[in-house]
Amino acid sequence: MKSGEKTQVVWITGASSGLGLHTAQALVRAGFTVVAGARSFGKGKTVPGCECLPLDVTDAESIRAFTQGALSLHGAPDALVNCAGMLVLGACESYALSELRQVMETNFFGQAAMISAALPLMRQKGRGRIVNFSSINGLLGIPFEGAYTASKHAVEGYSECLALEVKPFHIEVMLVEPGDHRSGSKLYRRHSQGMGDDSPYRAAFDLGTRMIAHDEENGSDPDRLGDKIAKALRRRRLPRRLRVAKMDQHLAVLLHDVLPNRLFERIIGSYYSKPIQ
Repeated sequence: MKSGEKTQVVWITGASSGLGLHTAQALVRAGFTVVAGARSFGKGKTVPGCECLPLDVTDAESIRAFTQGALSLHGAPDALVNCAGMLVLGACESYALSELRQVMETNFFGQAAMISAALPLMRQKGRGRIVNFSSINGLLGIPFEGAYTASKHAVEGYSECLALEVKPFHIEVMLVEPGDHRSGSKLYRRHSQGMGDDSPYRAAFDLGTRMIAHDEENGSDPDRLGDKIAKALRRRRLPRRLRVAKMDQHLAVLLHDVLPNRLFERIIGSYYSKPIQ
């Protein structure tokens, strides 16, 4: 940060683990004042350099308490970074409706609720920035991530509409579309209740989820993603999209858009059904 420059206040959700943690740490390194929210912050966990407040983005009262607490600490936010998310692996047929709702509540409705809490404060301030975590899965689907992919497609569409609506108030919106990163999220990866040993999808599920885990374990550096987000927030104009992924995942997005559907599905299906050597 340049000498004499006012410190910008960033609120970030899902900051206790995974990409949210790495992003919060990068924002601290970049000199931002960071108010971090996560459910585990109410249980003694903290992130060095951050003001850590309990936050469950699926609970209206928790969002209200976080907002009031963050306001009392540092006033209205200059930016909101929505990182909170969850993943439940399973065949689309296997998901209980409660599992689908839980994923959507966290990944999409939770973002929308936080935005609704922050936007009036940003309008009053006369400016603001909203960073919504989507995913490469917000642009294409892969086997056994149906709930997660649906939620990220919702984030993509919602954020495009939001950007158009808030532009007159000098508020910018950026979608972050990460590929696979070594973020440790495999520790929190749940399986759908319907994916028992008797599931007709079981053999394909085992192969597919092994490949998903392999790609994450060999994914990109999450600190680099966090640094890119911090750098984007320092720019005079916020990019509309920030896609951080390996070349093969950039290529997959391109092929999804240009290849005939059946050919692309054959390529993706083959990739997630091959044994890992």
